[in-house]
Amino acid sequence: MADRDESEEGAISMSSRLFWLLVLGIVVVLVGIVVLAAASFVSGGSSSTGIVVFIGPFPIVFGSGPNGTLLIIIGLILAVLTVAFFVVMNKRRDLF
Repeated sequence: MADRDESEEGAISMSSRLFWLLVLGIVVVLVGIVVLAAASFVSGGSSSTGIVVFIGPFPIVFGSGPNGTLLIIIGLILAVLTVAFFVVMNKRRDLF
């Protein structure tokens, strides 16, 4: 019975850490959006956008502006690195 209580405390502790990591990630994304919006209003000039959206294994890519192509390439590289990271971490988890 004591072993069960200790494992439940560990699960609660890990769950709490993951929750706060999720909250931190959301806050960082929101702050980034606000900073980018403020920078675009201050500069008043042209802006470029690049978006990569994954629906299943298929990427959908959008881009506009003078640096849109560069942003699309950077977005695709980051997307491929993210998928590779998840595959490697999943394989590592299966080993243990």
